[in-house]
Amino acid sequence: MPEHHTTRAHTRTRQDHAFETAEDYVEAVADVADARGVCRVRDLAERFGVSHVTVVRIVKRLAGEGYLTTEPYRPIELTAKGKRLAKRCRDRHEVVYRFLLAIGLPERVAALDSEGIEHHLSPETLAQFREIAQEGRL
Repeated sequence: MPEHHTTRAHTRTRQDHAFETAEDYVEAVADVADARGVCRVRDLAERFGVSHVTVVRIVKRLAGEGYLTTEPYRPIELTAKGKRLAKRCRDRHEVVYRFLLAIGLPERVAALDSEGIEHHLSPETLAQFREIAQEGRL
């Protein structure tokens, strides 16, 4: 493979992973805020098993991208853009989870496997997953 194709592929992979992180974080902020009323850095550090510094760095990046707002010693909040992304992530996650149940996986396996899979589905594949999950057909 020519070198410039490899460079583009690695660049795209890094961008895809950065967006996966954004999706995971906005979904987590929404989940924690729904459950506890507010979301703080320590909540995300516990949820993802990462350091406080890692969370602060990612939250700062996502605030710069318009998904979150926060100030020192204040809760992390979703912007309108962040809320839209969190809803799309939750919906996509739920479709994948229901699809995995529809093909016969136990709930605990479907819950584990649905984490992450939703980031890598095309709209066409997600539509098929949705149809199968809704109809219970195979």
